[in-house]
Amino acid sequence: MNQSMITASVTMGQLQKKLDTISHNVANVNTNGYKRRDVQFQDLLFQQLNNQTVHQQETGRNTSNGLRIGSGARVSQTILRMEQGAIIQTERPLDIAIGEKGIFFEVLPTDENESRRFTRDGAFYLTPNPDNADELFLVTGDGDYVMSATGNAIAIPANYDSINVTETGTILVTLKGDLDTEINLGQLQLFRVTKPQLLESIGDNYFSFPNLDQLGLGFDDVLELVPENEGKLIQGALEGSNVDLGKELSELILAQRAYQFNTRSISMADQMMGLVNNIRG
Repeated sequence: MNQSMITASVTMGQLQKKLDTISHNVANVNTNGYKRRDVQFQDLLFQQLNNQTVHQQETGRNTSNGLRIGSGARVSQTILRMEQGAIIQTERPLDIAIGEKGIFFEVLPTDENESRRFTRDGAFYLTPNPDNADELFLVTGDGDYVMSATGNAIAIPANYDSINVTETGTILVTLKGDLDTEINLGQLQLFRVTKPQLLESIGDNYFSFPNLDQLGLGFDDVLELVPENEGKLIQGALEGSNVDLGKELSELILAQRAYQFNTRSISMADQMMGLVNNIRG
């Protein structure tokens, strides 16, 4: 196959990954706490052809000797961008936004064999405790239990009147018939991720870590517990996506043009080979 065809086809395959990443970002422009990803490319191997045997003819050359024939480019990595999203006021008591980047809620896995899961989406709800009709559990939009600082699900009395969540994550509840007394139900579990590029999206707006043992790391190497006296939580608000729709559409246009350029390269190489095949001696 013609070398230009190989170079173009390889690059087109990698550009498709960029297009997929952009489409994923755009699809989540309204997802609470979503963090966009950017794509970075790097050159693949290239060949250096030095076919000039008369060195005197290289005098005055403005470029390096010989020819470089590349093999295209590939995606080197997709970078998780942790910039803070816009804070959207909802006035709903169970909506809790994190006002500082790098901090995540932890969610209890439904199965003990599942990996630890983290999220920035603070749209929480209440669900009945199947074993106790007098209790409600704080859960995510998918019904997963939100973890407390003790490592357990957060239980709230069913006869509550109001729920107040402080900036540091302390949950205070007043009960019906006793509005003057606030009950401290514990602390939301908050972690600061120190190596965010290791986070993997596992769907449903959750993140998880790969097998850290294979990387020679432990959770203490990638997570820091946020002290109980610190925190930037905002009750009655949600963090929006950090996707810049205008930027994503600009990147989409550039990627499409690069893709079109490479398809044109294949078409021109095919035409040249057709001309060669039609030459008659």
